[in-house]
Amino acid sequence: MQRIAVTPRDNWQERVESVGMLYHTIDGAPYWDESACYRFTRAEIDTIDVATAELHSLCLQAVEEVIRRDLFAKLRIPKEFAAKVIDSWENDEPTLYGRFDLVWDGNGAPKMYEYNADTPTSLLEASVVQWFWLRETRPDHDQFNSIHEKLIRFWQRWPGLERTPVHFACAGDAIEDLGNLEYLRDTALQGGARTRRLFIEEIGWDSARMDFVDLDEAPIRVLFKLYPWEWMIREEFGRHLTRARIRLLEPAWKMVLSNKGILPILWDLFEGHPNLLQASFEERPMQGEFVRKPLFSREGSNIEIHREGGVLSTPGSYGGDGCILQRYQPLPCFGGNYPVIGSWVIDGDPAGIGIREDATEITTNGSRFLPHYFVEG
Repeated sequence: MQRIAVTPRDNWQERVESVGMLYHTIDGAPYWDESACYRFTRAEIDTIDVATAELHSLCLQAVEEVIRRDLFAKLRIPKEFAAKVIDSWENDEPTLYGRFDLVWDGNGAPKMYEYNADTPTSLLEASVVQWFWLRETRPDHDQFNSIHEKLIRFWQRWPGLERTPVHFACAGDAIEDLGNLEYLRDTALQGGARTRRLFIEEIGWDSARMDFVDLDEAPIRVLFKLYPWEWMIREEFGRHLTRARIRLLEPAWKMVLSNKGILPILWDLFEGHPNLLQASFEERPMQGEFVRKPLFSREGSNIEIHREGGVLSTPGSYGGDGCILQRYQPLPCFGGNYPVIGSWVIDGDPAGIGIREDATEITTNGSRFLPHYFVEG
């Protein structure tokens, strides 16, 4: 694994915009950053692939354990939604995607920081944008990236979507979410599904029909929501989710895995596993260097790294529902840049990686996305 400085393509902004990425610059600084890239060997990519498949398997076993031991309160999942979680799990409701955040420098075993199991973003850049970068700059090399094909295949194998439209929704004020949403909607169209787009704020509730409806009063039977489950259940309409005739992506059982409380549960089940970091709930203090993470937090908010007698932290509004502690595992440093490997699971299978890096050890919303490629060897 190497970080290599490269020359950005001429007119790179127009090039990424042409494939749908309109949020390539944040606060005047590049978010999509092709002034450098990461180079892997095929053996290193194989290691990430195997680790991702293993972690996905461990997480599915953890869902079973949460249900068996009734650990919903531990994860701050309201009692009235526990039955929905169990029902969606027992009915094998499909999962479209998820992203493991891994720490790795090419040596030893990749370690899991967390699982973005419900509303992971950076999908468009990991799938399409970096693929076109590869084709234009390194056509003789390859990339760990079958995301696009596997997304289309997911929609193709879900029967009935050519008759029942899939509604795609996100918050109306989030341009990055909208870019990811439109990309996913495009893969559904390519997979033969009918689709409609609306914003979360535009979803209505018809109390007479007991249905969620769109702006045309049409019932919403299948909803892809780029909107976290923990927010959904706290909205005014949230109480209707337990009784409405609606299937959601991601399914309700992903509430278990999108919660950082799954990290100590995984450690309790598989203590010492090479792809896991020691973790505990906050009532069990951790000695030595550790990271404190809220059960619910996004984009690196309210993270605290306790090391060397000091604390590196980020601001935010999360943490009121409790926190977990995780053993501190430093990110590799390449010339003052700290990369996190986001490893994607599509329809249950490893599908590719995207790399986010920052000048600090905490990855935030403004952390840059860099492309990658791999060589034989």
